[in-house]
Amino acid sequence: MNFDGLDPGMGEYPPNLHGTMDAGLEPSMDPHLNPNLLQGVELDPEGLAVTVPEQVHLMEGMFSELHSAVSEVGIPVTATHFDLQEEMLWMGNHRGHVTSFFGPTMGRHSSFQAHATDDVRHIQSLETGVLFLSKCNLKCHTRGGLVMFDFPMDEGADMHSLLMTDNNTLLMGGLQNYAVEVDLNTVQETQKFNVEVPGVAIMRQTSRFFFCGHTSGKITLRDLRSFKTEHEFDAFSGSLSDFDVHGNLLAACGFSSRGMNGLACDRFLMVYDLRMMRAVTPLQVHVDPLFLRFIPTYTSRLAIISQTGQCQFCEPTGLANVADIFHVNTVGQLLMSFDVSSSKQALAFGDSGGCVHLWSDAPEVSFNDYSRETDFALPCLVDTLPQLDWNHDLLPLSLIPMPLTSTEQLLSDWPTALATPSPRRAPPADPEILRTMKTVGFIGYAANPRTRPRNQVPYKIKDVELDYDNYNQVPESPIGRDEEPHLYMVPKKYRKVTIKYSKLGLEDFDFKHYNRTLFAGLEPHIPNAYCNCMIQVLYFLEPIRCLVQNHLCQKEFCLACELGFLFHMLDLSRGDPCQASNFLRAFRTIPEASALGLILADSDEQTGKARLGRLIQSWNRFILTQLHQETQEQEGPQAYRGASSSSLGSSGESAIGKLFGCEVENSSLCRCGKETVRSSLTLLFTMHYPEQNSQEKTIKEYDFAEILKKSICLEQSTQAWCENCEKYQPTVQTRNIRCLPDVLVINCEVNSAKEAEFWKVQAEDACNMEGFTFDTKAEDLRHVWIPLTLKMSISKSQGLEISSWPEGEELSAAEEEEGAALYDLVVTVSHVLDARTGGNLVAHIKVGETYHQRKEGVTHQQWYLFNDFLIEPIDKFSKHTCVLESAGHPVKCIELPAHVLLFASVKNPIDASVLLTEASLARKQRKSHATFIPLMVSEMPQAGDLVGLDAEFVTLNQEEAELRSDGTKSTIKPSQMSVARITCVRGQGPNEGVPFIDDYISTQEQVVDYLTQYSGIKPGDLDAKISSKHLTTLKSTYLKLRFLIDTGVRFVGHGLQKDFRVINLLVLKDQVIDTVYLFHLPRKRMISLRFLAWYFLDLSIQGETHDSIEDARTALQLYRKFLELSRGGGTDEVRKVLKGLYEKGRQMDWKVPESETGDGQGSPKSAAVFPSVMGL
Repeated sequence: MNFDGLDPGMGEYPPNLHGTMDAGLEPSMDPHLNPNLLQGVELDPEGLAVTVPEQVHLMEGMFSELHSAVSEVGIPVTATHFDLQEEMLWMGNHRGHVTSFFGPTMGRHSSFQAHATDDVRHIQSLETGVLFLSKCNLKCHTRGGLVMFDFPMDEGADMHSLLMTDNNTLLMGGLQNYAVEVDLNTVQETQKFNVEVPGVAIMRQTSRFFFCGHTSGKITLRDLRSFKTEHEFDAFSGSLSDFDVHGNLLAACGFSSRGMNGLACDRFLMVYDLRMMRAVTPLQVHVDPLFLRFIPTYTSRLAIISQTGQCQFCEPTGLANVADIFHVNTVGQLLMSFDVSSSKQALAFGDSGGCVHLWSDAPEVSFNDYSRETDFALPCLVDTLPQLDWNHDLLPLSLIPMPLTSTEQLLSDWPTALATPSPRRAPPADPEILRTMKTVGFIGYAANPRTRPRNQVPYKIKDVELDYDNYNQVPESPIGRDEEPHLYMVPKKYRKVTIKYSKLGLEDFDFKHYNRTLFAGLEPHIPNAYCNCMIQVLYFLEPIRCLVQNHLCQKEFCLACELGFLFHMLDLSRGDPCQASNFLRAFRTIPEASALGLILADSDEQTGKARLGRLIQSWNRFILTQLHQETQEQEGPQAYRGASSSSLGSSGESAIGKLFGCEVENSSLCRCGKETVRSSLTLLFTMHYPEQNSQEKTIKEYDFAEILKKSICLEQSTQAWCENCEKYQPTVQTRNIRCLPDVLVINCEVNSAKEAEFWKVQAEDACNMEGFTFDTKAEDLRHVWIPLTLKMSISKSQGLEISSWPEGEELSAAEEEEGAALYDLVVTVSHVLDARTGGNLVAHIKVGETYHQRKEGVTHQQWYLFNDFLIEPIDKFSKHTCVLESAGHPVKCIELPAHVLLFASVKNPIDASVLLTEASLARKQRKSHATFIPLMVSEMPQAGDLVGLDAEFVTLNQEEAELRSDGTKSTIKPSQMSVARITCVRGQGPNEGVPFIDDYISTQEQVVDYLTQYSGIKPGDLDAKISSKHLTTLKSTYLKLRFLIDTGVRFVGHGLQKDFRVINLLVLKDQVIDTVYLFHLPRKRMISLRFLAWYFLDLSIQGETHDSIEDARTALQLYRKFLELSRGGGTDEVRKVLKGLYEKGRQMDWKVPESETGDGQGSPKSAAVFPSVMGL
C-alpha cells in the first residue's frame, strides 16, 4: 500500500502510548493472540479502557485514532453501534455478550449477556432501551442490562439486519424467504413480507423506498407500504458486501465472480443515480472494500473500509485520491464491524481480536448533535452510612466497612480468564419447616424454627448434605462394591423391574411371568413414572375410581379426566400392562407440579439420584389438592359438548373433600391471653416424631397410636404476630379436628437419618428382636408397630382418642353411639432402598371385594404387591417386613374406615356430541382445506360397523441403545413417540372411504424428529400459529375414539397395535381387524401395507411420504379383498394365496417396482396362483 502524501504525524505515536501489560496478568492472554493487539490499551481488572495521554495530536478535519478498548480478548466483535440518544458506543461479540462505553474516553458503562450462545448481528438504540438481534432472537434491554422483552423467531430463521421504519415499528430481514414487521408496543408480529431467495442481508430506508441488499449481488427498491419490488439494481455478479444511500445517490461494494477462481473483491464501487434509476460511472478505489458509509460533513464523502483495516475517503462522483487513505492499527486482526456516529464526527471499528477502535476528526468529539444525560450506577455510599450498633444481634457483618490493608488485588477484581464462577447450592429446607407447613392452594406457610441465623447460609453445605442423606444410602460391602451384606439384599419381587426390548419391541416380552393376576400393571419406562404405585392406590379406592370416571370437562390438561381415561383401561385389561403416558403428559404441563419439583429430569431417574421417598409424599399432597380443585370447579350445564354433567363434583362441593377432608381448628394463644381460632380443611396429615434428648443415647419405645394422635392434634410453640400486642410474640399453636374423615391419609415424613432410626427402633421393640430381614417368618410379626386396625373417636371431654384394635372385632353398641369408628389399614407405599439401582417405590394394597368380583367373579379381599407391572399376592403380615425394615421407610400410609363406604356407579359421560364439527386451533385453516366430512346424525356408528383407522406419529425422545460385545444392539429405552395425526374413514354406506375424522394433534412438547418420510408430518403442521391443517387437542380426538370404542365399532387398519399403544387406548381384540395379521403366515415376516396394496389391489401408495387417509382406505380395501378370498375358497384357498404372496415377496426382495413393465414384474392379480381373485 502506498502511503505517500499522508501526514507523517498520523503514523507516529509517543512511546508512552504503547503501555505494557502487568506481569501478573500475562498468563491470562490467549496464546494464539498477538501481544501487540493490546498496544495502546491497558487492561485493568474490570476491562476498562485507558484514556489516551494528552500528547496524542489530532488534526482538525482528519480522522485519527482516539481510543481503543477491549471487551473480551480473542472474541470477535460482530456488531458496533453509536447510541442515537446518549453519548455511548455499543459493541456485541461472537458469544452474545454486549458492552457499552461512555463518551470519547470510552469508560465502561454496562456489560451483560444479551444472547446465550448466538452472536450479536445488529444493534439498534431506542428511547427506552437497546435492541440486540441474533440469528433467531430479538432482545430488548435497558441500557443497564435489564431485559425488557424477548422476541423469538420462527424455526429456521437466520436474521442478519433490522431497520426502524418509525418510532414503534421494526423490520427484520435475513437469509430466509421473508421479512418480518414487528410492533414494538405490543411486541407482536404485524406483517410478514415474502422476498426472493436467498433473502435480505442489508436494509436501508429513505423517504421514497426500502433498499434491500441480497447476497446474490442485487439491490431491490421496495414500496414503503406494500414492500413490493419497484426497481432492481444488479450490482455485482458474485455477492454484495455493503451499500449506503444518501440523497439521490446509492453506492455499493461487493464481490465479482471470477469463474473457476471463485469470488474476488471488486475495487470498483457501483454508484447509482436514484433520480434516473440508472448507474453512473463506477468509482475505482485503492483498497479492497468491505464496508462503506456516506459521511456528509462538508460534502457527500464516502468512507470505504477494507477487512485488513485500510480506510479511504473519496467523493462518489469524483476520483479517489491515494492521499485520503489511513490505516486502523488492528495488529494483524481483521475488521468485523463498522459504524459512524450520527454527528459524523466519530467512527468505530470492531476487530476479530475483541478490540473496539474509536476514530475521530476532533479531540472534543460528540457522538450526537443533541444527547441526553446518561444515568450511571450509584456510587458507593460507605462514608455516609449511619452509626452501627456493634452489639445488635441482627446486625449483618457485611455492613461494616473494611479498610484495604494490602496493595494486592481483591479476588473479586481478578479478570474472568483467571477466575471460574462456582455457585454454591442452597441447603435443603429445614425438615421442621416442611412438617409445620400449611398449604393454602399451592402456597405453603410455616413458622421460622430459628435453627439458622437470619439471612445467612453456612459454607459447609456439602458436609451438611452428606450427613442429611446418610439415611438414604446403603453402606458398601467390605468385600467389594458388587457384593452387599445379607441385610440389604432385596428380593426379586421388590427390586426395580425393567422391560427387555427386542427387535419386535414388546411383542415377545413375557409380562405374564411378572403378573399372573387379572389386574393391570403400569409400564415404568415413561418419564416421571415413579408415581405408578400411587396411581394404583387411587384406582383401588372405589369412590375415587367412580368419581374420575364420571368426570369430564373441557380443560385440555385435566388430571381428573386423564385419570378417568386411564382407570377405564385398567378396568378393561385382563392382566396386560397399561401405560399412563397421556396422564403423565398432562401432569408435566401443570405449572404447580413443576414448581413443587415433581417433574424429574431423565438423568435423575436413570441415575437414581431422585429422593423418591420425599417425592412421592409431595406428589400425594399435590394430586389430592389438584383433584379436589378440579372436581369442585363449577361447570356449565353441559360438561362437554352436550354430555350430561357428572353426578359427582358438579354441585360445587368436591367429592375428594368429602372423602379425605377433615375440618381442622387451629388456635394460637399469645402469652398476653389473646387467642385466635381459624378453621380450615386438610386432606392429609403428616407424622411428627418426639424430639430426642441429646443426653439420651437410646430411643424410647412409643405406641403408633400415640404418635399419630400427637401428629393430628399437634401442639407447638412459635413466634407469631399478635394483633393485641401489635408485635411478634411467642405463641402456642394447637390443632384439633372437629370430625373424623372417611379416609385417613398419612405422610410418614421419614426424610432424615433420625426418623429412619426412630422407625427401626420401634420395629425392633415391637417384634422383640434385634432386627429382621425379608426372610422373617410371618408368625414372628404378629405384633408389628403399625396396627392393622385403629379405633378413633372424638368426645367433648377427652377430645380425639386413638388406640389399636384387635383385627376382626366389632365395636359395641355403646361405642358406636358415642361416634367411635374403626379404621382398617388398606394401603402402604414404601421406598425400597437398593444401592445398585437407586431404589424404587412399591405399594401394598388390600384389594376389595368389588374389584375381585369384576375381574375374577369371586368375592374376597386380598393383599397384593404392586411394583410397576409386577403384581403378586402377599400375606397381610409380610408387607410389614418391607415397610419397617429392609426396604427402608414407609413413605405414606392410607387408612380406609370400615364403617362407611359409599360407592357410586360409573356412567359413561362421553356421548355422540364429541363427533360433531369443531373449530380448528390453527389460525390459517380454511374450510376449503378440509380433508374430511364429519358424520351426520343419520350416520352415527352402531355396534359392529367398520371404521378404517390410521395414525401418524412424531418422535419426542430418541431411542437409547447399546452395542453388545457380539455386535448386536440392545435397546435400553425405546423412543418416546407422540401421536400427530389420526384419521378415521367410513367403512360402509354410500360414503364408504370418505374420512369423518382427520385431526392433526397439537403438542406443547419439543419434537426432535417429525419422521416426515414415514408420517407425512412437516414442521409447522402442529403449530397453531402457522399450520393450515385441522388442528385439535389430543383430548378432543381421544374422546372421539373412546366414543367409537364404547359404541362397539370394529377398527380396520394396518399395525393398529402400535397405533393404539401410542394413542394410549385399550381396545378389545374382537373390535380390531389388523391387516398385518390377516395376510400373515406363522413364523414368517410381517408384510408392509405398500406391498400388500401393490400385490392385491394393483395400487401404488406411500410414494414419497405416508398419508393416513390413503393408508386407512387401503386397509379397508384389503379387508374387503380378504373377505372375497375367504368366501371364494375358504381357509385352504387363503393359505394358498398367502404362500404365493410370500414367494412373490422373496422374488421382489419385498420392494414394489417403480412402474409397471412387461417383464413380469407387475402386480400378479391375474396370475394362475391367484384364481379366486380373478375379475375382482
